[in-house]
Amino acid sequence: MSDKPDKRSTFPLPLSSVTGSKRAGPAFPPAKVATPQTATRNAAGSGVPGGPGGPGDTRSYVPRVVLPPAKPHGDAYQRAQPLPVAAPRPDTGVSDAIRRAMVARVAKQGVQDGVVLKALETVQRHRFIEPALSAQAYVDASLPIGHNQTISRPYIVARMLEVLRNGNALTRVLEIGTGCGYQAAVLSHIAKDVFSVERIRQLHELAKTNLRHLRIVNLRLHYGDGMLGLPQAAPFDGIILAAAGLEVPQALLEQLSVGGRLVAPVGAQVQHLQLITRTGKAEWMSETLEGCHFVPLRPGTV
Repeated sequence: MSDKPDKRSTFPLPLSSVTGSKRAGPAFPPAKVATPQTATRNAAGSGVPGGPGGPGDTRSYVPRVVLPPAKPHGDAYQRAQPLPVAAPRPDTGVSDAIRRAMVARVAKQGVQDGVVLKALETVQRHRFIEPALSAQAYVDASLPIGHNQTISRPYIVARMLEVLRNGNALTRVLEIGTGCGYQAAVLSHIAKDVFSVERIRQLHELAKTNLRHLRIVNLRLHYGDGMLGLPQAAPFDGIILAAAGLEVPQALLEQLSVGGRLVAPVGAQVQHLQLITRTGKAEWMSETLEGCHFVPLRPGTV
């Protein structure tokens, strides 16, 4: 029997325990290969004002007692970040009935994916916003979370996840823009493994605090430039962006597996959701969906 400790006994799991030291990234086509219209240019400095933003498994998450994680070493961007020990937001008495009513309204607006609706019903949105805004937690509206960012309205979260799933199980999903952590929590109920990147340090820390009490074992948070994606964990069969660029960054398209789907808001003053599917080694297909309004996608970290 090996004397090495079981990496599964720590929480959250380090990125290396998931990807494996011998994991090889996908073979990317050279830059000169033609891509779809939206595949080559990023949206740094677009200046859009702030606005809203595994598998088919509906079982409830059962918390388990685990040992505290060892302090990670190396670059924080490349290793999973331990969630800080912090008290969860106090329960404000928001009833399950109010959350179910919110989900019913989302379904009435056209979202039909039962897996997505169940995940939306499971995650308590009021725990991801300021207590002063708790009365608005289950209204279909975006709410401020600081740093000129917002938590997306429930409908748009559900709609984007429905498009991402397309009725199929998701194995490995990358989220660009963790924000307060709400969408990442919902994603953890519909995908086997979720990786989320946030460029604003204070929001990254806020998300860790908000998610700490949930002890989600299939979610890993990273602080870094979301426009670069997370190549050490690629490829992904699903990528979702919570900020709008003029076009989708090429790095993200290259980290999508063949057959994988990427959903992102695209545009400046006028924005639309865009679905991009990777159809081959150097081929992507894009489809424009409904209008939306998101905060701008920006490069770098702050």
